[in-house]
Amino acid sequence: MRPNTLRTLRRYHHYLGLFFAPMILLFSVSGALQTFRLQEARGYGGTPPNWIVWIASVHKDQGPPRPPRAEQPKPTGEAAKPRGEAERAGPKRPSPLPLKIFVVLLSIALCASTITGVVIALSIRSMRRVSIAMLVAGTIVPLVLLWI
Repeated sequence: MRPNTLRTLRRYHHYLGLFFAPMILLFSVSGALQTFRLQEARGYGGTPPNWIVWIASVHKDQGPPRPPRAEQPKPTGEAAKPRGEAERAGPKRPSPLPLKIFVVLLSIALCASTITGVVIALSIRSMRRVSIAMLVAGTIVPLVLLWI
């Protein structure tokens, strides 16, 4: 590739990375929390903090949390009977814990890589104003889109 082409690609990479960095961090942290279902009462072990519920809702539903709907009445008769032991028993599934740990490590690495990229980008004096503008825009645009 020609040097001008590489320079142009680096510049686009720089701008795109800075613009999306705030959301990359949000989705990475949110995904790690959701891996262990910390946005749910059963995963958290009680009522989860509002900030966890909020970012999980943005991650899953692309919007702020909505009030819960009224519960549906439980069925009666055949449908209400619990499954028998024979129906519950099946082939033993492997533990999901190793993959969950890997996903959390992946989220930590993605956050570290994103933060490192932002620090490197902001260290380039000639592009610092544009870099800060891209970070601010990457924070404001999703917030505006959330409330439209």
